[in-house]
Amino acid sequence: MKARRTTTLAAATAVLTATALLAGCSSGGGQDSTGSASGPVTLEFWGWAPGYDQVVETFNRSHPGIKVTFGKTASGSKGGYTKMLTAAKAGNAPCLAQVGYETLPSFAAAGALTDVTKYTAEAKGQFADWTWRQVTIDGKTYGVPVDTAPMALFYRKDLFARYGIDKPPATWEEYAADAAKVHAADPTVYLGDFGNDAYNYAGLAWQAGARWFGTGGDTWQVSLGSDANKKVAGYWQDLLDRKLLKTDPSYDPSLYADLTDGKVLSDVNAVWNAPTLAASVKSGAGQWAVAPMPVWDAAKPVYGNDGGSATAVLKGCAHAKEAAEFATWMSTDADGVGDLIKVTGIYPAATSGLSNPALSQPDPFYGGQVIFDVFKAETARIATDWQWGPTMTQTSTDLADGLGKAGTGGTTLPQVLADVQGKTVAGMKQQGLAVAG
Repeated sequence: MKARRTTTLAAATAVLTATALLAGCSSGGGQDSTGSASGPVTLEFWGWAPGYDQVVETFNRSHPGIKVTFGKTASGSKGGYTKMLTAAKAGNAPCLAQVGYETLPSFAAAGALTDVTKYTAEAKGQFADWTWRQVTIDGKTYGVPVDTAPMALFYRKDLFARYGIDKPPATWEEYAADAAKVHAADPTVYLGDFGNDAYNYAGLAWQAGARWFGTGGDTWQVSLGSDANKKVAGYWQDLLDRKLLKTDPSYDPSLYADLTDGKVLSDVNAVWNAPTLAASVKSGAGQWAVAPMPVWDAAKPVYGNDGGSATAVLKGCAHAKEAAEFATWMSTDADGVGDLIKVTGIYPAATSGLSNPALSQPDPFYGGQVIFDVFKAETARIATDWQWGPTMTQTSTDLADGLGKAGTGGTTLPQVLADVQGKTVAGMKQQGLAVAG
């Protein structure tokens, strides 16, 4: 991301409530803590990703002075973030939490984070610059990056061949043509699914350079109605109008049933979808494969990112130093990162993680393909200047609702973006933010 992002984001967020930020920064951030004679320091960690509990156990075996207990929550968008923010407000939040990059600014604005800058300063050089900027606001660091989330096309090789598709679509133009070809051959079969996941849609917008937020001085800009956003919305609306996509809700049992039964042949999704797909689809093992996501311009390929998260230190943590130690270990320890790659499906944010042996292992579900090679090749072509807004909980909820309605024909994607634009601007103004758009 551009170097100016951190400063302008912080300045704009500070308009919301300087006192909330100060409260979040001072809550436990300066409390150096060590184990006592009664036993090790105990840290509670809330999150939802598979494999996190396994990594916690690995840490505890090698760090007798710190004990981490993992509490499973609903995913952030399904209530996990609400639970975390409520606990922070009540003064009984865990020390550690899984927080997506997109939501971290909202947590900062709510005063729900602890400043761990001095405990993580030495770790900064171990991460890609843009990922470190995701956990840093106004020069203060609130956690440690875990992963990035390049997107790709997950597809059934055998079913592609059955419908005369000899290679995965390299461009969105080819994707549309293949979608028409498949549906013409069998009207009950679809090349892909258009779900209601706001962040998957964000990845499609990210790829096209269709930014949603920006800052100028102390003012936020909201731009969901930009020409680039209209291009993305128009493309997917055309496929919906032509009935060329299934419209199962994202990650719903109905989607996995259709993928199992060969009614949906592919899924454009993030790297972390790999183990989820393998665990959720009951047939086709060995026939699935991963290809780069289709691009707008084959001569200048650019890819999208759907997700990425941090291990954040929440407000009131009495053991900020130990919390930062665990968060850094989780993202950089070879064994811990290896487990996260294999079980969680992460693509590491730490530069050392990019040479982890787990990334080079053939995957039987994907026909023995080394699938992370695809994501590695894409990563260098993902723009790193995408910026999240300070009210993403509201924005993502409104967008997800609209995407679902567009999928069933209740509205159109251009109208959805216009509605979300208006609601986002109004919500930001209600919170006292200076905003244009």
